[in-house]
Amino acid sequence: MSNAPIGIGLLGYGTVGSAVDRLLRARREDVTRVVGAPVAIRRALVRDASAPRAGAPAAGLLTEDFAVIRDDPGIAVVAEVMGGVEPTRTWMLELFAAGKSVVTANKQLLARHGAELFAAAEQHGVQLRFEASVCAAIPVVKVLRESMIASEVTAVLGIVNGTTNFMLTAMAQGADYATVLAEAQRLGYAEADPTEDVTGADAAAKVAILASIAFHTRVTIDDVPHEGIDTLDSVDVAFANDLGYSVKLIGQARRVPAGVVVGVAPTLVPHTHPLSAVAGSFNAVMLRGDAIREVTLVGPGAGGDETASAVIGDLMGVLGTSNSGFLRADGFFRSLPIVPPAEVESPLYLRLDVRDEPGVLAAIATILAEEAVSIDSVVQRAAEGRALLVIVTHPAPEGAARRAIARIAELAFCEGEPVVLRVLPTT
Repeated sequence: MSNAPIGIGLLGYGTVGSAVDRLLRARREDVTRVVGAPVAIRRALVRDASAPRAGAPAAGLLTEDFAVIRDDPGIAVVAEVMGGVEPTRTWMLELFAAGKSVVTANKQLLARHGAELFAAAEQHGVQLRFEASVCAAIPVVKVLRESMIASEVTAVLGIVNGTTNFMLTAMAQGADYATVLAEAQRLGYAEADPTEDVTGADAAAKVAILASIAFHTRVTIDDVPHEGIDTLDSVDVAFANDLGYSVKLIGQARRVPAGVVVGVAPTLVPHTHPLSAVAGSFNAVMLRGDAIREVTLVGPGAGGDETASAVIGDLMGVLGTSNSGFLRADGFFRSLPIVPPAEVESPLYLRLDVRDEPGVLAAIATILAEEAVSIDSVVQRAAEGRALLVIVTHPAPEGAARRAIARIAELAFCEGEPVVLRVLPTT
């Protein structure tokens, strides 16, 4: 066992970066046994080295000069936990050219520029690992890339954003959106600007990464239609519960004969489905395929220590397998078309605010039937001449269902815009 420390560089020293440093120091002896030598953070790049930090970095650790890390021969691998697309992308390319492997938690960067980054890493004979970019402490990337390489995965679906799952769990218990968002920010689950989480953009980037790995085809974030929970009404969460469903922000990627279906949206999940019970900030990813049938991975999906744990796991993987069997390439060898949402069959939840008068339900049912959309269940709550009408449909092409809903919205007895949510089939 060597006594010479192996140097690690950090791009970023915020919540995750400082947690990586702290956990590596706390587990120094265990890490040394695994790697075969001591491991230490040599330098960490930050935008303002003089800014106050809760992480209490060692004297001289922080730098504002990227070249200090790129050109340091004592740094073997760099963990990128700074985020953003530029200049992070350019820096990663420069690190590869300098012969340094990179571990990243940057799902937006990978979902937009993954092909370029993987090609550059392979060209320079270094590693790009990214477990922390998807589900924090859940090792779904490693399972898909390595353990299931021959399993012909046909579907990946689940809860891949811990912040929104925490919020939806609280909303299901009667809390309002603004209150639970503030609590998520106080606990560190949500950023001061929560836009990426609550609009579904964060989950869409993760779905793009998982779909690319699972199906060996290039999927970018621009291919993933996404809706968030920022416009979700607590009324619909309550209706869903009464109907036997939980509302979850579900990301999914499926192989179908026509290509690949991808998307992120608030979705009604039957109480009998395993994903319905996943509460708080936990994530859960279900993998389906002919050989594996169904595998579910569950674990914490938000938090600095959880993400840092995945970063450290990748760091140890790089340091322990630099010249051995790691799969450096991203496995992209297919070109599968993305199936438009309008062509995808799904049950839908529809809530209408209507005048309580004869013939309303008959008129709605007629329009749905004309678009070949059948009704599974109906719930009506009437008061003072108005009614909230909730309809759950059987699976139908979404384009046809939405055409019918647009026609229904134009009827004289309808007030306001209809609310439409997807429903997760039981199989």
